Amino acid sequence: MASIPVFNADGQQTGQMEIDPAWLGGKVRPKLLKQAVVVHLDRTRQYSARTRSRSMVKGSTRKLYRQKGTGRARMGTIRTNIRRGGGVAFAKLAGARRLELPRKMRALAGRNAVLAKVEAADAAIVEGFVLDAPRTKAMARMLAAVGAESGCVFTTDELDRNVYLSGRNIPKADVRTVRDLNAYDILRRKKLIFTRPAFEAYCRMVSGRGGN
Repeated sequence: MASIPVFNADGQQTGQMEIDPAWLGGKVRPKLLKQAVVVHLDRTRQYSARTRSRSMVKGSTRKLYRQKGTGRARMGTIRTNIRRGGGVAFAKLAGARRLELPRKMRALAGRNAVLAKVEAADAAIVEGFVLDAPRTKAMARMLAAVGAESGCVFTTDELDRNVYLSGRNIPKADVRTVRDLNAYDILRRKKLIFTRPAFEAYCRMVSGRGGN
């Protein structure tokens, strides 16, 4: 079993909780994690670039002049890519193929990213942190107390508006629910912080899934 330290809102360690590494894939797979990150970044691209190929440019398809006997270089149509106003040789077209990752691989990558943070001692659980209103200073103070001031993903069991509003202005701090966690978000930040209810919900969610 792997252990994750539990802190209170003041940064004092109050205990630890355990999670079975088999629930998280058993071992860290760097190649899978890299593939998940590459696919995620590819899916965030707009793919809005468009250029016209020679078949899309207006102009006659007639050969400009005969092939031989003119003393000039051979030349095709006016649409050729070597002429000004012609088409682009390797045009960027609409509907470019996006990278994809199978659902099971994507899910395994998310669990593997959590395992990587646990093994690197970059995962922690915070209990007793409750906000009755958005308070950025209070949240920043708590993150600094648990050693997450350099960047973290703060995970809640359900959407907490006060926590979300408190964390969105803190540099390098992302607030996510358990179901919104993905490999890219976890890996791009130094620390992974769970609230205690979020960690318990996460364990329930992954406990029925094997490492393969």
